[in-house]
Order: sequence, then C-alpha cells, then structure tokens
Amino acid sequence: MSTPERFETWLCPRDDGLYCAPGGVYIDPHRPVDRAVITHGHSDHARSGHGHVLASPETIGLMQVRYGRDCAGTFQTLPPGAPLRIGDVTLRLVPAGHILGSMQVVIDFEGQRAVVSGDYKRAADPTAAPFELVPCDLFITEATFALPVFRHEPADSEVARLLASCARQPERTHLVGAYGLGKCQRVIKLVREVGYDKPIYLHGAMVALCDYYAQAGIDLGTLVPVGDAKGLPGEIILCPPSALRDRWSRRFADPVTAFASGWMRIKGRARQSGVELPLIISDHVDWPELITTLREVEAREIWITHGRDDALAYYLASQGVKARALSLIGFDEEEG
Repeated sequence: MSTPERFETWLCPRDDGLYCAPGGVYIDPHRPVDRAVITHGHSDHARSGHGHVLASPETIGLMQVRYGRDCAGTFQTLPPGAPLRIGDVTLRLVPAGHILGSMQVVIDFEGQRAVVSGDYKRAADPTAAPFELVPCDLFITEATFALPVFRHEPADSEVARLLASCARQPERTHLVGAYGLGKCQRVIKLVREVGYDKPIYLHGAMVALCDYYAQAGIDLGTLVPVGDAKGLPGEIILCPPSALRDRWSRRFADPVTAFASGWMRIKGRARQSGVELPLIISDHVDWPELITTLREVEAREIWITHGRDDALAYYLASQGVKARALSLIGFDEEEG
C-alpha cells in the first residue's frame, strides 16, 4: 500500500497516551490533553478535562451524560466516514461495533495509513453499528481476550439460557450484572428481540444511560427503576456487577445471580464471583475474531495497546508478523 517507513516518526506512545504528531492530537488519552480524539464512551477511553474533543455524536452525548455538559472545553462531532484534515493528516472515523457510537480512527499521512481500533467486536449487535474493516499499513488493536481459550458464545444463545432459567424458576428474581454502558443495553435489546415484553427493572446506576439510548432511537421497551422495591419474583433486573455482592441484592426473591461478560468463559472467575448463571456475552473480539481481523486488514505491522499484549505480540511474531506491545496504561479490562 505504501513504501516502508517507520511509523514511530509520526505516531507514538507518550505518557499521556497515543500521540499523532503531524495532527497534534492524542487518541484516547488517559490524562487531560489539549486535543483528543475519543473512540467511544467507556470511561477508560473517554475522560473529562480535555481542551477539545473530536468524536462521534453519540460518544460526545454519552460523555456529557456521564461527566456533565462541560466535561471538555469544546466538542466537535464527526460523522462516520467523513474525512477531516487536521494538521498534516486526514482523519476519518469508522464504526468499531463495540457500543453505541464506537469508532475506529483512520489516519492517512504521506501515503501511509494507520487504523486505531479502540475496543471492537465483529459479532452482530442491535445497539451498535457493525465493525467496518479498513485495510491499512499499521493496525493498532486491543487485546482484551487475546488468548486461544477465549471463544465467545453467540449472544442470542446466552440470552436464551437466561430466559430458560426465568421460566424454570419463576419464584426467583434474576439479577443480571452487566457493565452500565453498552452491555446493559445490548442484553436488554437481545431479550426484547426474542419476544420478552415484560417490564425490565434497572438499578439506579443504569437509568441515565438507558435513557440516552432511547433518545438515540434504540427501543429498549418498558424499563422501570427498581427504587425501593423488594421481592420481584419472576422479574429480570439489570445492575452493575458489583451490586450482585452488595446488601442491595438481598432484598429480592432468592435471586439468581447472572453476569454477562466474556470473562465468564473462565469458570474459576464465575465461581470466585459467586455467579450462579454465567453468561458469556462480550463486547470485544474473541481469539478467532481477533486473528481473523488482523489477517484481513493486511497490515504490515501490528501494535497492541492493552490486554494480553505480550502474548499476542509473541504469537504474531511466531507467524512472521511484525508486532509491538505498547502496554499503554489506564485501560480497564474488567468490563469484558
């Protein structure tokens, strides 16, 4: 695609995060900077305090819901696929499939193309635009589940397991632990798509983000804040994973604790968390999807931002692929 040049001359990790020098911007910096491009709304990628933020309209909306309308000095929205000249680079955002508004950052500079994936998945998701594959010279990828043991189940089959448990145990409340942004709304939408039309109850921490999804045109059906309600046998409640072990959970009817996460592939994690119904639903690529993506982008070099970065770099080197583990700090892998 281009004559070989060292990408480090214009794109490099710094103390604040990944920096594009000819554009004068950071991508997903973990500390406040003058100019930031944000891939998506999760708090380990989207932080408050930047001077100027460029992102998708949905990501900016989610940041403002989470941090307040003045969480950055100025905001600039960029629709998917629209080119924008910033300094000496041309930048585009293309869908990453991770959550609502999630984008990859495509950077063209002097005949070279780099793609920063952010977090991404290839599986279908009714609440997020699907991942768009962009061939490039340098692909900068996450590696949250970059071990062969991680092979996610189809999300609809996991939701079927949840509903089968509800039907089998109507006297019990089902508490589903899910990350509040993205996973919660995806689980709700998947449950709706198979015909579950009863009200779904929400822990208070989930309400504002579900409201934003509804405003963005994603119909999640009837959602009811739990408030001070007790008992609720036969109902489904979405809550933060930490609430599963909290005193809050004890007020419900002999609750079945479920946890929707790619980490539930590891049975020891489920046992350690006291989870009765592990649901292997992830918003990240699993091992086969990751390796397929790295092959399909046809990049001559792969950089790895976080996750099992050393393991993936070792594997790629064994396959004759030039790879580098950046080991960027500040990224949270627990939401899965």
